[in-house]
Amino acid sequence: MADDLSAVARFLYEAGTLKNARRTGWWMAGVKDPESIAEHSWRTSVIASVIAQLEGADPARAALMAVWHDTQETRTGDVNHLGKKYATGADPQAVTADQTAGMPDLLASAIRDVVAEYEAKDSPEAVCARDADKLECMLQGIEYKAQGYEAAQRWIDNSRARITTETGKRLADELLGQGALDWLRAAIGEKG
Repeated sequence: MADDLSAVARFLYEAGTLKNARRTGWWMAGVKDPESIAEHSWRTSVIASVIAQLEGADPARAALMAVWHDTQETRTGDVNHLGKKYATGADPQAVTADQTAGMPDLLASAIRDVVAEYEAKDSPEAVCARDADKLECMLQGIEYKAQGYEAAQRWIDNSRARITTETGKRLADELLGQGALDWLRAAIGEKG
């Protein structure tokens, strides 16, 4: 391979910072040590593949968009909903262009295209990935509420209201009807 991969290597280190960067909105719900951006993005990717498969969209493409949807936060940080009221938002596509500068063109253009598609919100896969982002936030809120963070209810309600796909809505209702540990009870064969 003739392409220089030094910019790719730098980005891989950069992407690793998302494992330590916290989702700041949860601090307003009283959560002292909220999930990282990387943790959020991982489960969002799983959810995106599920929603897309059930919606008849490309699950791999939806999951790929979910993987990349918050990578810009290595440079901007996680600006929560209140912060966005005061800070002018950085354009995710511009940040991605900077992050991919110097990468082999084949890779850089593929990453930029994925982010642009997610931001455009007009492909079935982008819609599924965006619903996955909201569903993951709702699910995290349910888990935090189960840990005693009652203020997480606002995130649960707001996220649920913004889900648009039929599958996403049905999954949200299922999640709201279950407890955070019902999966474990089912796995070990307990009756609920």
